Amino acid sequence: METKTISLKDNETKSWTNLDIGVSKKVISTNAKKAFVKKPKWIRVKLPTGKKYSNLRGLVDKYKLNTICSSGSCPNMGECWGEGTATFMILGNICTRSCGFCGVKTGRPLEVDWEEPEKVAKSISVMGIKHAVITSVDRDDLTDMGSIIWAETVKSIRRINPGITLETLIPDFQGIHKHLNRIIDVMPEVISHNIETVKRLTREVRIQARYERSLGVLKYLKSQGVNRTKSGIMLGFGETDAEVIQTIKVFNNWTVFTTI
Repeated sequence: METKTISLKDNETKSWTNLDIGVSKKVISTNAKKAFVKKPKWIRVKLPTGKKYSNLRGLVDKYKLNTICSSGSCPNMGECWGEGTATFMILGNICTRSCGFCGVKTGRPLEVDWEEPEKVAKSISVMGIKHAVITSVDRDDLTDMGSIIWAETVKSIRRINPGITLETLIPDFQGIHKHLNRIIDVMPEVISHNIETVKRLTREVRIQARYERSLGVLKYLKSQGVNRTKSGIMLGFGETDAEVIQTIKVFNNWTVFTTI
């Protein structure tokens, strides 16, 4: 222990007093620099640039389209749009559900835009896309859950873009078969429905969804002869390896392709 002398001034008497204090040699200065940890390269997102990005941005603005890329605040938007690819989101950009992982706004959606199918189809034509991915917000406020606009969008895309292939990433339509049938009837090459997480975490991650209902949707699609069905789960919510493997096994039993 070292002893140091400091001087203190009394503001009332204007006098100075010397005090001796003990200072441990083990005390580390609060001004010491903290160890710098370099962030990994993959965590840095490049600013969107390039001709393809600008063209796609222009089309989205011109036709007042929604994409899950922008509405969902996807950090990879610059990379995908820079390659001229995007996932179109139909039925507006306000969702009736409030999944904890999703950046899309929750609330009361606006009126359905019945010209949206044509707008999306024309944009795809201008972009020269050979394979398009379509998704949507949940529309539990509509009696058809948005399934009619879904079907019309697929029809419009096929009419204006002969030879195109389509992946439709659909909501669960509350598991109602007549709504699912509208998607099945227009025969997109791939019908996807994401289960998002393992059973134990579903209520926390997808508060208005049900694990069994999503499985039921996928099972129904297969039972109706849909050749290519697909689902996806995210990692990082606290799931165990065993839970992930069990979920994949369930999909494999129904020949549902899984993405992680």
